[in-house]
Amino acid sequence: MNTRLQLYQTKKKKKWPWIVVLVLLFAAGGGTYYATHAGLINWQQLMANINTTQPTEPAAPEEPAPEEPTPVEPPPPVEEEEPEVADPLPLEEIDHSGAKGYEGNETLPLEPTYIDGILMASKQYPLPSGYAPGESPEARAAFNEMAAAALLDDIRLVAFSTYRSFERQQEIYARYVGNDGQEAADRYSARPGYSEHQTGLAFDIGEENAEHHFARESFGETAAGKWVAEHAHTYGFILRYPKGKEKITGYMYEPWHFRYIGKEKAQAVYESGLTLEEYLEQR
Repeated sequence: MNTRLQLYQTKKKKKWPWIVVLVLLFAAGGGTYYATHAGLINWQQLMANINTTQPTEPAAPEEPAPEEPTPVEPPPPVEEEEPEVADPLPLEEIDHSGAKGYEGNETLPLEPTYIDGILMASKQYPLPSGYAPGESPEARAAFNEMAAAALLDDIRLVAFSTYRSFERQQEIYARYVGNDGQEAADRYSARPGYSEHQTGLAFDIGEENAEHHFARESFGETAAGKWVAEHAHTYGFILRYPKGKEKITGYMYEPWHFRYIGKEKAQAVYESGLTLEEYLEQR
């Protein structure tokens, strides 16, 4: 009997552990409910604290800020020394006055010389002995136009010497040499073949009824002489032998001697303030 009872009892399941678990769960749930409604537990704050306390990935170490390079001042500019330029050597002084201008040009050419379209006749550029064009009609027309303009200012111009042949110049030069000697004559009179009058383009100008000023420096001081010097270039003439230029032109100052070269060129020479030789040399 006891044996069967024991067997029966062993077959019965124990229920008390489950009862204890249920009691504990009920107590925990009830306590939690009470604590929540009593304000003892704030679930929202609790969850926020849990979230904020979650481990986070370690922050990457901050890279040190690159150091700004210390500005380096550029070296002061090296001033280039300008190369020393030696003063130009002084040119040998030109002196064509007197007989010196003929040196090396004693032989007359077969053909006349033109420079920049201008017929040359000087101690450096002689003419052929047979060159005999006569007085230039163009130059004569230009002189007549100039004389008409001067007349409006009550100045009566005359051309007392224009074209001279080679033979005529021979006579004149020989006479001057006989009177004053060759050295003096070479300063104011051209040897045959070297005279501008042989071109037919040179006009010796004076004033009517004032013959005492013909071929004299005093003509340059007269009203007529000053008028021609100021206006001749307008009509194609230039003062051929200016004052103080004897070493360049080869002749003394001749305020009466004008050379026709055309209006355009005469204007350019006049504005340059140069002699014909200087003007042509710089072109």
